[in-house]
Amino acid sequence: MNNNGELEGNVVWHQSSIKKEDREIQHGHKSIMIWFTGLSGSGKSTIASALQHKLFEKNISVYLLDGDNLRHGINKNLSFSAEDRKENIRRTAEIGKLFVDAGIVVLAALISPFEKERLNARALYKQGDFIEVYIKCSLLECENRDPKGLYKKARKGEIKQFTGIDQPYEEPKNPEIVIDTTKLTVDESVEILLSTIFDKICLEQNTKE
Repeated sequence: MNNNGELEGNVVWHQSSIKKEDREIQHGHKSIMIWFTGLSGSGKSTIASALQHKLFEKNISVYLLDGDNLRHGINKNLSFSAEDRKENIRRTAEIGKLFVDAGIVVLAALISPFEKERLNARALYKQGDFIEVYIKCSLLECENRDPKGLYKKARKGEIKQFTGIDQPYEEPKNPEIVIDTTKLTVDESVEILLSTIFDKICLEQNTKE
């Protein structure tokens, strides 16, 4: 029995009378999770933020869940150990699932280094509601960019358990989209994403117009 043992087995899911499809109609588009993964410095947050602006300008209800921002609030009690990274991904995926159910297009940008945990995140969503975007960039290039100076600190041993240095990053095996930021600019990356995403979030009635 855990701390909430007296409630175990007695917590029942309350089914809402308003369906996801109803909310999508109200928003005027379908809702999905777009999950950005990649090394620190690869451009995840920059591209996700630029995409958010483009979608917002097109009257799409969109919200960005940035990994660093989440660690200031809901995930502030988590370290960067392998176990806490797994929990970080789990919480983010669960929060995103609520947003998607609310009819919103969700962008999640976090390193999420483990393939198994990304698959677990995907499993929370209905088929087609989860798009994995691999922001591909070599470790060498990420270190050269080092926008936050984190790689330099990690190499000096000032930061422990840093992905790519003393923790592994497992490349996605089957992402829906791969954006290579060693070859593409932010604007080019966003245009590729927009062309793919609009096909997926367009409601049938909008397609016919």
